[in-house]
Amino acid sequence: MSSDTAANAAPLTKDWRDRVLSDPELILEDRDLMRALIAANDRLMGGNIVDMRGIAMERLENRLDRLEDTHRSVIAAAYENLAGTNQIHRAVLALLDQPDFTAFLKALGTDVAGTLRVDRIRLVLESPEATDTEAPKVQKLEDVLTVVAPGFIRSYLTGGRDVPHKPVTLRQVGDTPERIFGNDAAWIKSEALLVLDLGSGRLPGLLVMGAEDPHQFRPSQGTDLLTFFTGVFERLMRKYLA
Repeated sequence: MSSDTAANAAPLTKDWRDRVLSDPELILEDRDLMRALIAANDRLMGGNIVDMRGIAMERLENRLDRLEDTHRSVIAAAYENLAGTNQIHRAVLALLDQPDFTAFLKALGTDVAGTLRVDRIRLVLESPEATDTEAPKVQKLEDVLTVVAPGFIRSYLTGGRDVPHKPVTLRQVGDTPERIFGNDAAWIKSEALLVLDLGSGRLPGLLVMGAEDPHQFRPSQGTDLLTFFTGVFERLMRKYLA
């Protein structure tokens, strides 16, 4: 280094030294800089000396990294849960605003489906007048209402097996559920099944939400918000059916 260069560097070095002495956090809060200083210290000590302080700091850094990852995951989950709660609330308000049953069902297939970000919604109702191959036609509501024979809902939930089922089931769609979504539903890959208790003396109902994304509804997801939505939907249905 020339004398001129050294002369110019001296004020910069002194200025940096003064700044660090007056505010040590400049270095302490910079993890990359601290890591470089520790590495330089290790080189000065030689390879035959075990620096317990360096090992401890490295372990603390690893723990800090894990804690930060956990912190970010918790915050992301909280935001996702809040967003889901807001969606359910908006969907419930959209249903409560409808003046009659026809408007209620139309809003279900349009506004509510859009709010919940699902690609298709079907209300499945069992009827003694329906068979395995035929069902009564419901004018102007066939795009949201599906009428099936008694026993169909339990069979669809359990795959025909004699096993218990949950009030809310989230799963991927194996075979195309044409009976529920129609013949053009091959693109639906996951579904949420909400079992409806429509009151004493009435056959059960099923609210089905279908999505093109095969991972939108998964068995590992929580169902608290959908359980709440099911409770609201049941009460509204009972009011209309009464």
